[in-house]
Amino acid sequence: MHKIVALWAIPRSTSTAFEWMMRQRGDLDCLHEPFGEAWYQGEEPLWQRFKPGEKTTPGLTLESVWEDIKARAEKGPVFLKDFPHYINHMWTPEFLSHFTHAFLIRDPAKTISSMYNKWPDFDEGEVGFPEQRALFDLLTALNGGNPPPVVDSDDLLENPHDMTAAFCESVGIPFIEEALSWQAGGDPSAHSWWDGGSFHANLAQSTGLKPQVRKYVEVSEAPERVQQVHRRMKPHYDHLYQHRITL
Repeated sequence: MHKIVALWAIPRSTSTAFEWMMRQRGDLDCLHEPFGEAWYQGEEPLWQRFKPGEKTTPGLTLESVWEDIKARAEKGPVFLKDFPHYINHMWTPEFLSHFTHAFLIRDPAKTISSMYNKWPDFDEGEVGFPEQRALFDLLTALNGGNPPPVVDSDDLLENPHDMTAAFCESVGIPFIEEALSWQAGGDPSAHSWWDGGSFHANLAQSTGLKPQVRKYVEVSEAPERVQQVHRRMKPHYDHLYQHRITL
């Protein structure tokens, strides 16, 4: 079996932009939240806000997704980005041993505000920070106390060239500088199973990962629900932030 690089992120963490960059490389079979599709739209959806009559897909399960990933890895190297909370019941040492793990984190003030903007009725179980931390701690323990690599979204956007190079080194793949740029007008919906890719409209008009000035979100000005969820999520983010790749 070839390498399976798994980027474990949380919703609204610029992870699809990172995935889009990885697609430009041309040397990896890239998958967009394959476990998430089964979690949200499989034959027995697991997400908290599911209502009878919403989309389901006969035969699509977390187990069938895993079989497909392994079949792809028999043919060549695979990159996937996904969210740990979709599969926290599957984290056996044997299952986790198949992946080269890395983590993408982002300030919860930004992710939760963005989720609230898209889904005002989001369930806290969809936010993902507790499971991301739990998986990070489990992998660290399984690896004798050595943590997997962590990339912070703000660091990536501030210095995409060097942070991407450091990420590639950390997971044992070559850095391909040309992958940082692409033509505008791409179609993320071709790879996104949710709502025709509507969450990724800005990405479709972008031309690459380019240095950006770091931005901040003032949590005190956010809706009370966002503030409350933020208070519970920030300690998990802070924990992983201590282990982020620094240049």
